[in-house]
Order: sequence, then C-alpha cells, then structure tokens
Amino acid sequence: MIKVTAALLIKEDKILIARRNKRDKLAYKWEFPGGKIENGETPEECLKREMYEEFQIDISVGEYFGDSIYSYEHVTIKLLAYWARWDNGNLTPKVHDEFKWVSLNKLKYFDFAPADIPLIKKLSEYPI
Repeated sequence: MIKVTAALLIKEDKILIARRNKRDKLAYKWEFPGGKIENGETPEECLKREMYEEFQIDISVGEYFGDSIYSYEHVTIKLLAYWARWDNGNLTPKVHDEFKWVSLNKLKYFDFAPADIPLIKKLSEYPI
C-alpha cells in the first residue's frame, strides 16, 4: 500500500482541485492535489513538498481531515487529506493540465479519481 497526501486548500470559500494530464494513468480525472510520501517523510512534509513541486506555492499544513483507501488495478493507495493554507507564491501548475477553485456543493459535478470520492462525500457534510 502506498501512502499519498491530499491538500484541501481553501480560498474565498472555494477549494482547489486539479485535473491530471493526458500522460497520467488516471488521465483527465480531477483530484485534490498532493502526492506520494517518500521514505523518512511525514505526511505534512510531503504535502508541503508536493504543493511546491506541482504548483510552485508554499503552504502551511493544518488539521488532518480524513483518509480513503482505494485499490486501483496497478496499486492500492491510502489517501491522507489535510486542510492547508496558501502562504506564498503564484499558483503555477507543473504536472496538471488544469485547476479550478470550486464551491464544495459543486464538487459532485467533476469526474474525480476514485480515491478522492470518499473525501468529497465527507466534504459535502462539512461547513466552510
């Protein structure tokens, strides 16, 4: 099982989502940005590193939100989601082909990667 992090980054009552590019195994699926935890790295360290690598921004990692375990054909992942705050930098996507700021009640209209769907269900019950 691979542990992966996800940032729940809020700005003006909207949450950041990103679409995987056409070369990805889950091409064109939307997700909460983040990535794989490397050896010796905490989930919080991973999330800070991944958000910088993927979007060129510095974040502060807040409270743990929840997790999701999903078995894809090629791998099983445990997705760990954390609230995050954008501290610095201009949002510049490096690995995704698109990103959007979306109201929580609009998340259901996007084609998300399966591991992210349980988080969307939990977010739908969460007041921002």
